[in-house]
Amino acid sequence: MAEGSKQQMPARRKARKRALDVLYESDLRDKPPVEVLAGYVQRIEQPRPEHLGYAVGLVEGVAEHLDRIDELIASYAEGWTLGRMPVVDRNLARIAVYELLYVDEIDDAVAISEAVELARQMSTDDSPRFLNGVLGRIAEYATR
Repeated sequence: MAEGSKQQMPARRKARKRALDVLYESDLRDKPPVEVLAGYVQRIEQPRPEHLGYAVGLVEGVAEHLDRIDELIASYAEGWTLGRMPVVDRNLARIAVYELLYVDEIDDAVAISEAVELARQMSTDDSPRFLNGVLGRIAEYATR
């Protein structure tokens, strides 16, 4: 069992990173995520990585539930509007909230820690703590 989970985590992290790339580009270019995703997938050489399916699912899921996800982030990000958040943080939060609400096989703690870890690697010094707080409050809300 440990063998399979060792391989699964890095693959899912890569999938989240790819989903973040697409959502980030979508956000900056003000284009629908699914449109950006189509171009992104076309550019990936064959054979495509195994984790691509999960990345596509994340982008499509975030796009489908974007209004609800953004509403939750805006309500629980005390003192922050979506527009004031760094683009990376906003989109990491979107991925994590999608996983918290709609992906049953991902534990809440994993969804949160993955977002925090990616923020640590790719965003500001304050981002991991900020995301941990916002996502923790949303996870509490979601389990009620």
